[in-house]
Amino acid sequence: MPRTKGDHEARRRDVSEAVWRVLAAHGFGGLTLRAVATELNATTGLLTHYFPTKRDLVTYALDLLEQRTEARPRTVAGQGLPAVRAALLDILPLTAEATSSNRIWVSSWDAALADPELSGDHAGRYARSRDRLRDLVATAQRTGELPPGDPARIAAGAQSFVLGLVVQALFDPAAFPPDRQVGQLDDYLAALASRPPSPAR
Repeated sequence: MPRTKGDHEARRRDVSEAVWRVLAAHGFGGLTLRAVATELNATTGLLTHYFPTKRDLVTYALDLLEQRTEARPRTVAGQGLPAVRAALLDILPLTAEATSSNRIWVSSWDAALADPELSGDHAGRYARSRDRLRDLVATAQRTGELPPGDPARIAAGAQSFVLGLVVQALFDPAAFPPDRQVGQLDDYLAALASRPPSPAR
């Protein structure tokens, strides 16, 4: 009996879940066709139907990770500075799910840095995140909650701050538990809100 489109989609969902479980357990360093096949209780031959090469598997894994990250529950906020704060909180590893996602993202940096195309994809993801943050910053400036200045520059600084905090929290979670992460972010935003505008460069 020929396979139906529904069969194909169901198998693809199974493959996606297997890829995710391998990523969560072993990071990108452990992401291989053999590992996914073992997780799926299938042969590597079946996997090559979906991923002819290891690079295809890695590209798919990054897309899957982005989809899962975007689908996570968002912090509820209004506009202005609370919206900026909420967007930055959503990046931090404050929950088990967010910690798992961040561990996978950080483990993917090595693979991306070694491949110009993957590196470009990562750069694009971070650029889109900065653009969304820039728009939130601009709104907070219009409401007077943040000082004037280049919103793109402020967004880049805020993104850099939280990504650095992510790395510290992942490597030393005892020193950077969720409450300390939130406190450090609030300290950063308070300093940003009270800082005089910087000259353009």
